[in-house]
Amino acid sequence: MTEPTTRARSPIVVAVLLAAVAVVLQALLVPLFAAPAANLAPRDLPIAVAGPAPAAEALAARLAQSRPGAFDLRLLPDPAAADRALRDREVYAAFVPGPDGLTLHTATGASPTVATLLTEAARADGTAVRVVDVVPADPDDPRGTGFAAGFLPLALVSVLAGALLALFAAGRVARLAGLLTYGVLAGLVGAAVLQGWLGVLPGDYLSNASAIGLFALATSAMVTGLGALLGRAGIGLGAFLLFLVGNSLGAVAAAPELLPRPWGEIGQWLPVGAGSNLLRSAAFFEGAGALAPLLILAGYALLGLLLAVIGRAAIAITQGAPADTEESRMLSNSVA
Repeated sequence: MTEPTTRARSPIVVAVLLAAVAVVLQALLVPLFAAPAANLAPRDLPIAVAGPAPAAEALAARLAQSRPGAFDLRLLPDPAAADRALRDREVYAAFVPGPDGLTLHTATGASPTVATLLTEAARADGTAVRVVDVVPADPDDPRGTGFAAGFLPLALVSVLAGALLALFAAGRVARLAGLLTYGVLAGLVGAAVLQGWLGVLPGDYLSNASAIGLFALATSAMVTGLGALLGRAGIGLGAFLLFLVGNSLGAVAAAPELLPRPWGEIGQWLPVGAGSNLLRSAAFFEGAGALAPLLILAGYALLGLLLAVIGRAAIAITQGAPADTEESRMLSNSVA
């Protein structure tokens, strides 16, 4: 009888290694979450200046000189045009100079953080500035904290649902049925809780439910698909990218233009950023600005569903394994 060539590691060594790995992970995650939040500042933030040309141009020039690179300034002819731009999600706020002083038009529904920052900046030198909230937050959530806090569990549970389906749903039909059922129910229940129970969402219930459902499907399908493609490592990768990275860069409580470049833009290409953006458009803006996040989430959902169907079969064919499963036969027939 031959002796084993290697000895099992000591439990103490394993425990120390696991602790070290956890500390390394902590060292990576803390700046991932804290750095964007600690460096919030406007970076090419779309802002309008509305009013007669001489006064508006002079104010725009002062804003550009006082904060170089902070604002993407757009001149508009009058306050009505500024309000239309706010409702269409083309700008976050509008400065309106007039004979009675300066008026700031905001859209708290787009970003309470931006509205607060601009209001404080406009009044920093003691100037009396009248504020008009053109697209306000829900009356039960005036600071928008409920919206941001309520979106976090939607992302967390969607990742969990995707992991559970990847681990315990046997066969492509079962995975597809589970993902589609979860997407529909998550949308209906999520909107009922956030809008009907907690009152942090205004707007049309079915529109909100559709936005939440698409986000839930996109997130869960990607985790399930990565799990089908790469096994448990794929589930971990999906959870890390979609939840940890996506949540830190999604700017759910802020705005992508407030995060350091290019992280704000990258966050909007991940499901959390796109999902919160789509839900804001549905709840506060009657669908304005919804096309880009809608297409992003639809792309994730379709890719995730495709991987959930062919993932393990694709690995088997790539590695030369016998295509003896239902998924492998399906993939082989589709390729042929």
